[in-house]
Amino acid sequence: TGKPYDLLEANRLILDNLKAKISGEVNKESLVTGKVTIEEGAKIINSTVRGPVIIGKNTIIENSYIGPFTSIYDDCYIKNSEVEFSIILKECKILDVDIRIEHSLLGNDVEVVRTNDRPATHRFLIGDQSRVELLSKG
Repeated sequence: TGKPYDLLEANRLILDNLKAKISGEVNKESLVTGKVTIEEGAKIINSTVRGPVIIGKNTIIENSYIGPFTSIYDDCYIKNSEVEFSIILKECKILDVDIRIEHSLLGNDVEVVRTNDRPATHRFLIGDQSRVELLSKG
């Protein structure tokens, strides 16, 4: 299957040759630049998408930034978040994350959400051979 960097690099090479095609909806408050493919049923709402990027079917990007070399598969929901140079597989949710997600791979049906619950803790459900990097305060 390769190492994460190898997968991200292969994704970059594929997206570098992407042809722009917008089959989904982009509202007037959104900005889409560069080579961007937006599949049927996808919606871009009040967001910035800088290609090369591919956004899969029925994915919703709302109040967010999607940066270069990002592939987002079908049926995802990204709201109030930033993603760049990443691969996001199908049915993922990224909600209200206040630090940009980059150089990341998310498997199917993954949720990354911010919570304001107290006490302030990190909660994880992490599969085999995973790696998590956290920003330290201070």
